[in-house]
Amino acid sequence: MIQRIVITPGEPAGIGPDICIQMAQQPPANTELVIVADPTLMAERARQLGLPVVINDFSASTAPHATEPGNLSLLPVPLCANCTTGIIDPANAPYVLETLTRAVTLCQQKICDAYVTGPVHKGVINEAGVPFSGHTEFLAQLCQRDLTVMMLATEGLRVALATTHLPLSEVPAAITRELLGNIISILNTDLRDKFAINNPNILVCGLNPHAGEGGHLGREEIEIIEPVLNKKRQEGICLTGPLPADTLFTDKYLADADAVLAMYHDQGLPVLKFKGFGRATNITLGLPIIRTSVDHGTALDLAGSGTANSSSLYYAIDTARMMADKWRRSRETNNPQTSG
Repeated sequence: MIQRIVITPGEPAGIGPDICIQMAQQPPANTELVIVADPTLMAERARQLGLPVVINDFSASTAPHATEPGNLSLLPVPLCANCTTGIIDPANAPYVLETLTRAVTLCQQKICDAYVTGPVHKGVINEAGVPFSGHTEFLAQLCQRDLTVMMLATEGLRVALATTHLPLSEVPAAITRELLGNIISILNTDLRDKFAINNPNILVCGLNPHAGEGGHLGREEIEIIEPVLNKKRQEGICLTGPLPADTLFTDKYLADADAVLAMYHDQGLPVLKFKGFGRATNITLGLPIIRTSVDHGTALDLAGSGTANSSSLYYAIDTARMMADKWRRSRETNNPQTSG
């Protein structure tokens, strides 16, 4: 089965275009890759890299076909301003957001099976006057979802987040019983439907050191986290915790875990990136589409140099393909009349 995956390179001055062109030299098998980008940008970056690439116009009316080496199927979106490799320009922020919007539409219309994002530069988008805290929140808005869950995954470890891009001082107030309960429900549902895990075992971090140490180091575990976990256990969700984050990430606990739920960004992600940087993918759960992403930033200093590593892009594509296949099978099982 040929799967059609749409990709946005992200920040045009960064390494997003580079890794797409590098990947086109040896594209994944049985996959049609659709790049949403400015064709002149992609052609110029290929010239800088010294890599041959044939850019073909994407047609949504044709059946999916595997991308051949040295080719890019491209849905054109024009840059708003000339792009200099390695130098960000707020004038191109609307271009970046338009590529994201077009890619989501392709998935919503079921023209593409999944969506893979390259790295964006949050700062330059905000400098352009557009409030932007990240892909996760922007895609939730596009898909009209009040809540999504950010999860990073690498071989042997998945880490989801209760809060994402917040100042540390704002995290405790943000973790409410309602929020935590909804996040656990989304995490459990998508692990079942999009990863085909029948009864996910989820480990939950405490917020405070030593998971609050019985209230001596904070009461969030007692007053918020534990009551939510008890309620969700009664709904049949398999949860362990709250556990101290400094001991949770050991083989004793992780051996039988399907995912870890961390309370904030830098509680769980340093461990995951230490374990699998360059071989990890960022996944947005709770969307009506499948979205994965590379696990790195724009690396402006590497753009156009030929030294960017495309391994995370390959991993993100492989993860998106796997999730799309499992989600399709899940829907066919639950709704046999829709199969075929």
